[in-house]
Amino acid sequence: MWSPVGVLLLVAFGLGRVRGQCDSTSPYRTYDGRCNNLQNPTWGAASTPYGRLLPADYGDGISTPRRSRTGAELPSARTLSLTLFNEQLILDPRTTLVNMQFGQVVAHDMGLRAGGSDTVPCCTNGRVVSNPDRRCYPIPLPPNDPITAAGGGQCLDLVRTRSTFDVNAAACSSTSPAQQLNDATSFLDLSLVYGNSAQQNAQLRAFVGGRMKVENRNGTDWPPRNPQPGTACTLRLSTDTCYLTGDERSNITPELTILHIVFLREHNRIAGLLAGLRPLWNDEKLFQEARRINIAQYQQIVYYEWLPWFLGPDLMTQRGLLQRTPDYVNDYSPSINPTTLNSHSNGAFRYFHSAIMGSLSLAQESRAVTGSLNINDHMFNPTVLERNDGYTLLTRGMATQPSARTDLSFDPEIRHFLFRFANRFGTDLKALDIQRSRDHGIAGYNAFRQYCGLSRATRWEDFVELRGPADYQRLASLYRTVDDVDLTVSEFFERHIPGTQAGPTYHCILMEQFLRTRRGDRFFYENGNTAGAFTVYQLREIRKASMARLLCNNSPGVSQMQRQAFQQIADVNPLQLCSTLPQLDIRFW
Repeated sequence: MWSPVGVLLLVAFGLGRVRGQCDSTSPYRTYDGRCNNLQNPTWGAASTPYGRLLPADYGDGISTPRRSRTGAELPSARTLSLTLFNEQLILDPRTTLVNMQFGQVVAHDMGLRAGGSDTVPCCTNGRVVSNPDRRCYPIPLPPNDPITAAGGGQCLDLVRTRSTFDVNAAACSSTSPAQQLNDATSFLDLSLVYGNSAQQNAQLRAFVGGRMKVENRNGTDWPPRNPQPGTACTLRLSTDTCYLTGDERSNITPELTILHIVFLREHNRIAGLLAGLRPLWNDEKLFQEARRINIAQYQQIVYYEWLPWFLGPDLMTQRGLLQRTPDYVNDYSPSINPTTLNSHSNGAFRYFHSAIMGSLSLAQESRAVTGSLNINDHMFNPTVLERNDGYTLLTRGMATQPSARTDLSFDPEIRHFLFRFANRFGTDLKALDIQRSRDHGIAGYNAFRQYCGLSRATRWEDFVELRGPADYQRLASLYRTVDDVDLTVSEFFERHIPGTQAGPTYHCILMEQFLRTRRGDRFFYENGNTAGAFTVYQLREIRKASMARLLCNNSPGVSQMQRQAFQQIADVNPLQLCSTLPQLDIRFW
């Protein structure tokens, strides 16, 4: 992975040299995303700045968090969370928890905030530390906070994302403000499975038969144990499990870990089939081909199975995100920058946090629910997966349990107790989202409204896309001006576009991002104009991929699944034997 300093020097002085080092004939993408675009090799590469649709909006114009247009501080993110949002949890009548959890996989694949795991004390035991580091940006708590007031808490912890200002403050100015660094590649390339650098990938490979490293326990393959578990997990016992994967966040929740394991096992399953089919292929060839197929199946699921629920299939087709053809699409454009947008990764895409459930169901093969787990009891500790058939019970539960609806309601477990560990209270995910958007200098809602073709408001009544007068009145009671409203707050008040799960401003940002992600990726699986492109026959096999098939392939004990795993079991989406689900035929390779 490129270091931040290395990337900045590269961009400033060495782009030509890097361009000359790109191999245009290679059929495989690099691990760090470099050289995907042959004219602009750092576009979408790991450890480069997030992109922007609008200029950064900082308090000082250079790096300090966004402020009110009056010059005052914006309202506390925790106050906004407590005042504007609630805990009246309403279940989504159509989607399963797999739908929400897959979204976290996509988010992690495209974005990893630099310095996210840095140990920087800012708010300790509910108090702001003396002489805090310049990256400290704790969230102030209101004195009447219903959860933390009894303990006298004054803040929630938050450390600012590492940016170009931290690398070279002297190079930042009002004409060149700070830009936050993204340590993940911007592409949908399963970097969370394979790593974001060649060095990281080497730690994950078996270098035999094209396989990734696994450890077999009780007849089942698991990711290798992390040799330094303290950096990725919070273990209670010496026998607890912490996995080593391509992403340091893979152990956050058990169901996120399950999807990491699914893609790991799928890689090895494909590698094994290829090894039997192509005995003369060496380890490297087997590995890269298995990786390429795994990524292609994942991209197919993202665009043709998962995104249409949120963005609407008709609108996606109009913009070219969905293409109905048995042939190649060939819509790659070297002029399109695929870099993950700050307003997407740290703004619009966080909209779906309200779909998180604090209780995780355990289900039998009949889908009868036999129990549940509290999400916070297993944060950063996936040990439960290897005990008492936990992996299988949670996988079935995830594919059966409804997700929460994307609305103003947040589960108390993520609104008050997130990451509480052994403490009485935790933190507030919604408040963190609001504070993070300010840290990143993401422009306010009004600016993005204008970017997305809506009228720029000059008074509160101009927010006509909100659900009604009560909404803008609530916003007006907390914010000083219409320009102050945070993008990460307004999302929940816009009326959804018919046939989608987002209002016009968020839909605009999400659509723009996923258009760039597709058309700016030279190795996107539907592109036939690149070295090593899939044949048309192989492409037709990849289009059989589904989330249901992946879960069936890689979940021992799961023998049936509904065809649309992101949707709840119903008469039109019944449980069926895994053997009846469409499956890629490896013989075309």
